[in-house]
Amino acid sequence: MASGSDSNSKVWTVFSLVAALGGAAVAKKSLNTTWRAATGKNPPANPADPDVDMWEAVAWATVSGTFIALARMLATRRAASYYARSTGHLPPPLIKDDQHKDAAPAPTT
Repeated sequence: MASGSDSNSKVWTVFSLVAALGGAAVAKKSLNTTWRAATGKNPPANPADPDVDMWEAVAWATVSGTFIALARMLATRRAASYYARSTGHLPPPLIKDDQHKDAAPAPTT
């Protein structure tokens, strides 16, 4: 039988995956609409295609990559916040985050 921690970890894995995929889907739809409004044409289906202008391929790769990554990150952070409010603690993978471990101590003046 799975322990509570294993169960929480599995719930978080599914929850964060759904949030990230949902965020990416919304971002992609918004990007496509914005690209069409800004350029008057559809975004490139494959920026590596030699028939796509270089400026267009670079612009699309840069904008879409950045925007989708940010949307996924924001959706996952929101999911983590909801998870923490619902359970009273952070999701198991985030509890081990030692990002402040090596930070310099606060000045005491």
